[in-house]
Amino acid sequence: MKLIIKLLIGIAAGIIAGLSGVDWLIRSLLTFTDIFGEWINFVIPLIILFFIGSGIASIGRGSSKLVGATVGTAYLSTITAGIMAFFIAITIMPMVTSEQQPPEEGAAPEAYFGFELAPLMDILTALVLAFIFGITIAALKLDGLKRIFDEGKTVIEKVIYIAVIPVLPFYIAGIFADMAAEGTVLETMQVFGIVLAVAIATHWVWITIQYTAAGLATGQNPFALIKTMLPAYVTALGTMSSAATIPVTLRQTKQNRVRESVANFSIPLSATIHLSGSVITIVSCAVAVMAVLDGYTVPGFFTMLPVILALGVIMVAAPGVPGGAIFAALGVLTTMLGFSEAAMGMMIALYFAQDSFGTGANVTGDGAIAVLMDKFADRGLPDDAEAALETDEKQAQ
Repeated sequence: MKLIIKLLIGIAAGIIAGLSGVDWLIRSLLTFTDIFGEWINFVIPLIILFFIGSGIASIGRGSSKLVGATVGTAYLSTITAGIMAFFIAITIMPMVTSEQQPPEEGAAPEAYFGFELAPLMDILTALVLAFIFGITIAALKLDGLKRIFDEGKTVIEKVIYIAVIPVLPFYIAGIFADMAAEGTVLETMQVFGIVLAVAIATHWVWITIQYTAAGLATGQNPFALIKTMLPAYVTALGTMSSAATIPVTLRQTKQNRVRESVANFSIPLSATIHLSGSVITIVSCAVAVMAVLDGYTVPGFFTMLPVILALGVIMVAAPGVPGGAIFAALGVLTTMLGFSEAAMGMMIALYFAQDSFGTGANVTGDGAIAVLMDKFADRGLPDDAEAALETDEKQAQ
């Protein structure tokens, strides 16, 4: 929550600086933003390589049908949520951006200087390497190589904590100073307020759909299931972390009559791979950014579908830090949608503004997946399912 406050201060400071017309201040902020943008671009492939590689290697250690069912259900939920968010966004965005005017050319000052910090590899290369190493490590049980990826993941997570997140308010300040100097910031803020409200409403629509499916499968009242999970949702609003909310999510899931062995297995796994709320926000905000920024056109469905499919995979790489999902997703947005530095900065600001609500949708959805997996375990596993589940649980841990 302190980070959100700092980001809001950064937005306000950037707007004030841009409206002040003080040339040296605006140019200084823009210079810092350009340099920090290069740093983010350098880190993103490393996030994808180590986090996806480590995640796939860990998931692959599970051998039962329940692992595949949980992963498949989580992925289907994530991409379906993204598709729904896209259609809602393209329906609403034309109505709220119809009066937007493009900024005048050359209206804002330019950075003093800039330089290129070339990444070690591009996004697609990092993604392919992560899959190659992750699958091979799991298949051949290469514990030494897995340790390297796990430790690499720890290093990059530390870099995000120390050298990315604390500097974000200054980066965001530069983005909004540029918009204020161009004269587009007030209209943009109005549009983004609407977009955030739409994203949060879409979260709850998707939560209702998930629990309706779980209720139909198990014969339970979906709204009673949701009510039981509300403590997990509220906890996530404060922690902004699916991992930190796991103890509460587990407790509430078990109260929804999910067997302990199934809950203990599916909830920690879903906390890592099921980020439907985050994808809803990313897709909604991406459409909004492309509708607002000059030079972009809102993509059609078949242009956006590969992006949503990729986001479903990339979410496995989301670092376990506040806003981790957007850092992992920036690689897809820059590579597949051509997002500029300004678009990246606006996506980060928008994502953090609702990160707690997206996390709440993620963990609440994890409970629905656990209910479905409990039903799947009854139908799809043999009589000794409890023993098999206990074994899988130990492997997952």
